[in-house]
Amino acid sequence: MSFNLYDIASSGIYSSSQLLQTASKNIANVNTEGYVRERTEFSTMIDNQVGRGETYRLLNEFAQKQLNRDTSSKTFFDQFVTEANRVDTLFSEESNSLSTGINSFFSNIQESLNQPSSTVARSLVLTDAQNLIDQMDRLSGIVVDQQSVVNEQLEIFSDEANNLIQNISDLNNKIAAVDGTSQESGSSSLYNERDKAIRDLSELIDVETLDGPNGSKQVYMGTGQALVMENGTFNLFSMTGDPDPNFKQLKLDVNGGKAVPLELDVDKLKGKIGGLLAFRDDILIPAQNQLGQMGLALADTFNQQNHLGMDADGDLGGDIFNIPEVQAFAYQANTGNGSMTATVEPGQGNNLPASDFIVKYSNANEVEIYPIDNKGEMIKDANGNNLFTTAAVDPATGKVNLIDNSPANDGLDLFGLEITLDMANLPNIDDQFMVKLNSQASTSLELATNRPEDIALASPIRTANDINNTGAASISAGTVTDISSFTSNPLNLPNGEITIQKTAEPDEYTVSDGVNSGTFNGTPPLNNVLSQVGSGFETYGFDFNIEGTPALGDSFTVEFNADGFDDNRNGQLLSDIQNSNIVRQNVVGNASNNHKTLNQSYTGLVSDIGVITHQAQTSGAAFTALAEQSEAWYESLSGVNLDEEAANLLRFQQSYAASAQVLSTARSIFDTLLSAAR
Repeated sequence: MSFNLYDIASSGIYSSSQLLQTASKNIANVNTEGYVRERTEFSTMIDNQVGRGETYRLLNEFAQKQLNRDTSSKTFFDQFVTEANRVDTLFSEESNSLSTGINSFFSNIQESLNQPSSTVARSLVLTDAQNLIDQMDRLSGIVVDQQSVVNEQLEIFSDEANNLIQNISDLNNKIAAVDGTSQESGSSSLYNERDKAIRDLSELIDVETLDGPNGSKQVYMGTGQALVMENGTFNLFSMTGDPDPNFKQLKLDVNGGKAVPLELDVDKLKGKIGGLLAFRDDILIPAQNQLGQMGLALADTFNQQNHLGMDADGDLGGDIFNIPEVQAFAYQANTGNGSMTATVEPGQGNNLPASDFIVKYSNANEVEIYPIDNKGEMIKDANGNNLFTTAAVDPATGKVNLIDNSPANDGLDLFGLEITLDMANLPNIDDQFMVKLNSQASTSLELATNRPEDIALASPIRTANDINNTGAASISAGTVTDISSFTSNPLNLPNGEITIQKTAEPDEYTVSDGVNSGTFNGTPPLNNVLSQVGSGFETYGFDFNIEGTPALGDSFTVEFNADGFDDNRNGQLLSDIQNSNIVRQNVVGNASNNHKTLNQSYTGLVSDIGVITHQAQTSGAAFTALAEQSEAWYESLSGVNLDEEAANLLRFQQSYAASAQVLSTARSIFDTLLSAAR
């Protein structure tokens, strides 16, 4: 009997000791991140011995996977909102508002109209023009700085992800080495460390896991690409910029970089990396492109209207803004060494969308122009096909535009671009280039002049009714639309003027410039007189109307506006640019209803940033609540509860003490038996 008691007591002490060790281990690791609480269980007593104890981790894999998924979603929005809030705040600041600069610039133009001969008033226009450029440059600088921060963080996070992937693979190998051996039960720290590495990886990207052989875990991205595979193999992330080195693209290297890297669908990426990429693609790139687009549209429209006026020196107006020419980025896969540059085609700034472009040299003296979205993907048309324009290259100049290639490119939508190829070093067929005119121009606009006299407030033509007219008609001030036939006179007319006279009843009129003449019949009021008479007059680049009914013999004249420095007619047209729809909204469609004013466009940009940020905040709050629920569920199963462990510790202590008392009793009985035998 004493032997049986001795065996039972010894077994009880051993089992209680194991239970106490497990409870103590749980209590000691209550603050250890990634620790999964353990439990030791024993089988039924057989032959006076408690069955072999088995210690295992209390883990619900479904709860663990759900926590990883919710963690990825939460960190995605945490990262996105953190970055977006900064930009939203900066763009919402009144001191940074581009609308303030736009309004001030055009307000000074209005002031100059009241005193067009004043150099001081003109100087204020140029001062505000420079302030507007500086303000645009400041806003663009904010975006550029944020892009640099994003690139730096992407490099850091991708390195962290690579280290975690390699660590998970190494831990898989260690776990496989002890799986099924006597050392397995003492290797729970390896499992905890691996699970924590997977959890940390889920903060960076969305991951899914599958059970592999020998206790290993295979790790996949939420988009399906493998990260950690069987036998310790793994793939790593790389950050590349092709063709723009500043536009980092996340790719997955395969077979140690020996195979072609896998493209990743950034729309489905979660975690901090996905949040950064979404912030860049949804906020930074659109903001940069729209700022550049507004600047280019304003600069080109203002320049073109200034060309149609007469400056304070009596000459035709020139450029007020310098429109930059940018170098296109060549793709690494190009087989040739060709290059190209791009700028805005004069007069086409209002056709430029807020987009980057891929230009493909598709055939001899031919290119295809593809607008691309914020993620660098080609934009589709309504049928799901890539939207593009095939345009001719002028072999003499290497230019792709509407002017040099007419009629080859007549009627095409070239998106406001003027592209120039190096004809001495042409690309190979199918070589591609990326044109980032908007984003590069947003920080490189400059004034073309610092002379107030160069602002062309006056019109180069003036009209007059003959003092001897007896009818009730009058000639309009005239409208200048093209200066290509003008000289510095600026009118290239034989006698310096055009005469319009009613020469016969009821409605016959003769137009003459002293050398050329033409006759036409028209019923008053007479609109666009030079277009009606033809005979080459329609090419003069200006026209006018005659309102009312002239009497027979009445005449009217059009001449160079000599000394017309107090004239503000072209200045009024410059002022009207503020309320003109000059900013293209969408790539698809180029009708007038697809344009907005400068202020409307900027207000839309600020509004879009605010809306996207607010939506992210709302979604982030929802996923934070889900992550907290998943965390609570996971911790209720796998976390250490001190109250529970304290109760277990007390129970196991009592069990240990009781088994020790049984052992003491067995020893006393054994000693008594020995004494009786003596």
